Amino acid sequence: MKQISTPEAPRPVAAYSQGIEAAGFIFTAGQVGLHPVSGTLAVGIDAQAELAFGNVAAVVRAAGLKTANIAKVTIFMTDLTQFGRVNVIYERFVGEHKPARTTVGVSALPLGALIEVEAIAIRP
Repeated sequence: MKQISTPEAPRPVAAYSQGIEAAGFIFTAGQVGLHPVSGTLAVGIDAQAELAFGNVAAVVRAAGLKTANIAKVTIFMTDLTQFGRVNVIYERFVGEHKPARTTVGVSALPLGALIEVEAIAIRP
């Protein structure tokens, strides 16, 4: 296994890697809407979603891949009534590429985040 790390995504706040590559698969850690430089959590679902998807994309890029290499996305949200807003941002994130996706409602996320996103990409 190989660790993936980039300053373009927030530094881990515990004992985990931003991403791991194993057997041609890239697994990103869950990314919340933290700004990579300041480490502050964005305010509101739209801003947090933009940053969370951007942070996932940064980890995938650090592995030398593109978002088009993402096969699976999992989204965790504390308020599923905001799904429509998140879906608009998600569509910009994936573009014409349509990976498999699961969205899960949760009662709480790290740092009080409203959304967390993880992905699995495949090296061609």
